[in-house]
Amino acid sequence: MRSPLAPLLFSLCLPLAAHAECGGNFSGFVAGLKAEMQRNGLSAATADSFFAGVRQDGRVLKADRAQGVFRKSFLDFQASVISKNRLQTGAAMAQKYASVFDAAERQYGVSRGVLLAFWALETDFGKVQGDFNTRDALVTLAHDCRRPDLFRPQVLAAAELYARGDFDPQRTIGAWAGEIGQVQMLPADILRNGVDGDGDGHVNLKGSSADALMSGAKMIASMGWRPGEPWLQEIIVPADMDWAQTGLDRSLSTADWARMGVVPRSGQFAGAQGSVLLPMGRKGPAFLAYPNFRVLFEWNKSFVYVTTAAYFATRLEGAPRVDPRAAEPGLAPAQMKALQARLQARGHDVGPIDGILGEKTREAVQIEQGRLGLPADAWPTPALLDRL
Repeated sequence: MRSPLAPLLFSLCLPLAAHAECGGNFSGFVAGLKAEMQRNGLSAATADSFFAGVRQDGRVLKADRAQGVFRKSFLDFQASVISKNRLQTGAAMAQKYASVFDAAERQYGVSRGVLLAFWALETDFGKVQGDFNTRDALVTLAHDCRRPDLFRPQVLAAAELYARGDFDPQRTIGAWAGEIGQVQMLPADILRNGVDGDGDGHVNLKGSSADALMSGAKMIASMGWRPGEPWLQEIIVPADMDWAQTGLDRSLSTADWARMGVVPRSGQFAGAQGSVLLPMGRKGPAFLAYPNFRVLFEWNKSFVYVTTAAYFATRLEGAPRVDPRAAEPGLAPAQMKALQARLQARGHDVGPIDGILGEKTREAVQIEQGRLGLPADAWPTPALLDRL
């Protein structure tokens, strides 16, 4: 059921000074959340009912600290999640829900390949939606002081859904980080972007594929997706290229790339402007990332996840299997942490020292490669680690 967001029972955008502090006694933290909800219009009875039986979930914190899958390289990660069976299932789902994908493209301009890719990677087309109690997961992460300002508003949003009759604190289950449904949306995203895709008068992201796909399309569109434009295209790059021109922070016209010797692996360039993306350096796979590619980071911040999802979307729309070329071996997790520490010591902002090759680490690597006179392709190798 699509309903206006304003007025909400309480605001999702309160000043940080008004929120219950993270950490400390869990019962006291929950009491602070209840008081905050009541100050903003939720009844005491509803707040008490929403939190009845709430508990910290140690499995959630363990999962939050792990996330080792994002330490894989692009080739390893895509090989682990893009199977022949998933491609075949994606084709079958594209046919089965053709009218839904047509509507998503017509209303929001989001390609079916992109929606299929996220549907597959998030829940295997709805089959694996998670077994964590959503309320407990969100409250646990809001209480934890690693990212409280990310998850506190999600607790408030879940309470708003509960007040509307669209959330069961005792029975709603999903992913460890509080995402719900077939495309794994957080409560605040459901409030903003939930769509009744099947016309039954309700937004059911767990049980209705039409609702999930249309809601996912609306959310991607709200992030700045450009209708009818491409997102990723495999390319061939010359061996003598100026590698310092590559990376997501540099964008040129396809005519300029062509003058440098960059050509599409098949067909013609799909867009007018893009960035050369080398997820595993100059000797590995190469892509042209169009402006829509950057939008996907609003869905997931992981570089390897977004690159894999974008590539998977092209496969689902008929692109050939990626050419692995002769990518150089990267760094083991411990080596990556050592690299990040050395980059940080040289004044680079690489984010947390987590052993994950994210965009900030890649940018710092490229700068140091240029300083050391190495090919500046943003791919860290043991040789670079030794030089640092």
